[in-house]
Amino acid sequence: MSRLIKTSEEIKKIKEGGLKLGSILSELAAMVKPGTSTAELEAHALRRISEFGGRPAFKDFKPSPQSKPFPTALCISIDNEIVHGPALPERILENGQIVSLDIGMQYPAENGYFSDTAITVAVGDISDKAKLLLEATNEALYAGIEAVKPGNTLDDIGRAIEAVAKKYKFGIIRDLVGHGVGLEVHEEPQVPNYRIRGNEFPNLELQAGMVIAIEPMFTLGGWQIEAAPDGFTFITADGSLSAHFEHTVAITEHGYDILTER
Repeated sequence: MSRLIKTSEEIKKIKEGGLKLGSILSELAAMVKPGTSTAELEAHALRRISEFGGRPAFKDFKPSPQSKPFPTALCISIDNEIVHGPALPERILENGQIVSLDIGMQYPAENGYFSDTAITVAVGDISDKAKLLLEATNEALYAGIEAVKPGNTLDDIGRAIEAVAKKYKFGIIRDLVGHGVGLEVHEEPQVPNYRIRGNEFPNLELQAGMVIAIEPMFTLGGWQIEAAPDGFTFITADGSLSAHFEHTVAITEHGYDILTER
């Protein structure tokens, strides 16, 4: 059962798995180059999760009973794909692309705790504008994390992320947000990447013991999204490039602890 406040022992277990997950993501990012296949990345992720004694959080995950089960351990989203691109069927990465790698793990595999992390990387040589998009989205992730402390709110996180987007004049995806994590793959609260307007999200006050996934998604264009024909992937409606970075973060008595540090 999901609950907002985790015990110190639970957070310790989430971090134990999260650091392992962060190391897997670093390995995957280092594998990305022109000619790498998404199937290779998926196979590596499955092997390393198994070696660590974990279970892939996304593979076979169904957000609702009516949903199709997600087919892979990795979400691999390329160029204008924002999130939730399956790693299979296989695609070959090409020079000039940008690729989001998003991975979750339950650790230990049986009755364990969940963590979630993502990074967007270049495939070979990319444009200066694409490089700036990656740098800005990563900067926004850490700006959001720096806003994490007891007494602050979800709005403080969103405002910090939005300020970075405005500085670089990039779009922020609005229909996809961060979330609670730890006892389940996705938990409350929802964590928007922009200031909360009106009653669109509960502006929860942050408390020690909460564990959230902060995951800004920026674009070179607008914020509108569309569902791709595969039924899983979300893409930018205007075809613009999108970048995505994510960490699982615990709120502590004095600030935060990044549980998926790479």
